[in-house]
Amino acid sequence: MNTQAIKHPKEQRQLYFNVADGVWGMKIVFVNIYMVSKGQNSREWVLIDAGVPGSTKKIIRMAEELFGQNVPPSAIILTHGHFDHTGSIKDLLKYWDVPVYAHHLEMPYLTGKSAYPPPDPSVGGGLMSSLSWTFPKGPIDLGKKVKALPSEGVVPVLNDWKYFHTPGHAPGHVSLFRDADRVLIAGDAFVTCKQESAFASLSQKKHLSGPPKYFTNNWTAAEESVKILADLEPLVAATGHGVPIEKDELKQGLRDLTEHFHEKAVPKHGRYVEDPAIMNDEGVQYLPPKPFDPLLSASVFALAALSAYTLVRRFSGNSLK
Repeated sequence: MNTQAIKHPKEQRQLYFNVADGVWGMKIVFVNIYMVSKGQNSREWVLIDAGVPGSTKKIIRMAEELFGQNVPPSAIILTHGHFDHTGSIKDLLKYWDVPVYAHHLEMPYLTGKSAYPPPDPSVGGGLMSSLSWTFPKGPIDLGKKVKALPSEGVVPVLNDWKYFHTPGHAPGHVSLFRDADRVLIAGDAFVTCKQESAFASLSQKKHLSGPPKYFTNNWTAAEESVKILADLEPLVAATGHGVPIEKDELKQGLRDLTEHFHEKAVPKHGRYVEDPAIMNDEGVQYLPPKPFDPLLSASVFALAALSAYTLVRRFSGNSLK
C-alpha cells in the first residue's frame, strides 16, 4: 500500500455533505460518492462507489479530512459498475490495497468479461440522454481485487447495514439500508434530480425521479426495485445523483413514484421500454434491436462531418508547408 499522503492546503478543503450519523457524501461533477463510518468514533470506514474518472485525488482528500491521513477504507462497495460509479476505482486501488465488493451479477462488467448493454439516447429528456451514446459501457477488469457481496444482504465491515438487490438500472445494482435510523443509500435505483438533463444534473435541482433513463435496460425490474425501497420506509435517502432527501418529502416522493411509475419514470419510447436486455452471471445474453433515432443519426452525421472537415484542413495545411 502507498502510505504517502497527498498534501493540500487547508483552504482547499473538500465540499462534502453530511447525510446522517457517520455518513458523508460528495458530488463530483454530476455523481455522488459516499463514505460510511463503522461506528461512532471508529476509524474503520467504507467507500461507496468511486465517481467519474479523475476523481481519485478528491476522494482521497475527503477521506483524509474525515478519518486522518493513512487511514484507508476497510472496503470499497460498488452499488453497480457503470462508468460514473467506477471511474476512479483502478487509481484508488493503486493507493489503497483494499477489497472491492459488488453483487455477483455485476462481476462480468468488473472482470473484463462483458460490456453493459449500450446506453439508449432515444429516451429523450435532455442533453445527458442525447450524449449517452458516447458514454463508456465497459467492461473494466479489477481481477482478484473484486469479490461478490456475501449472501443474505450482509454488508462487509458495516454490521448495522444490509444491502438489497435492486436491479433494473443495472443487473446487479444494490442499495444499502441502515435499519436503526432508516438511512438509505439508494445508488441509481432512484435519484433526486432529472439526470437526463445536463442543467438539472449540474445544478442539483431537487426532483425525486426514477433511475437515469439512458442506462436503464429493464423497466419492469426497475419498478419492482423502487417498490422494495419504498417498503423500507426510509427517513433519509442519499442517491447516486442529486441531493439527499428526507422525511415527508421523501415519503411523499416515493409514494408518488411507485403509484405512477410508468408516467413518472418510464420513457415514452426507447430501446428497452418494451423489450429488456437479458443478462446473467456471464454478462449480456440478449439485446433488443436498436431503434432508429433521426436526431441521433443527425448528430452522428454532424460529428463525422466535423471530424472529416478537421482532418481535411489539417492535411491541406500540411501539404502547403
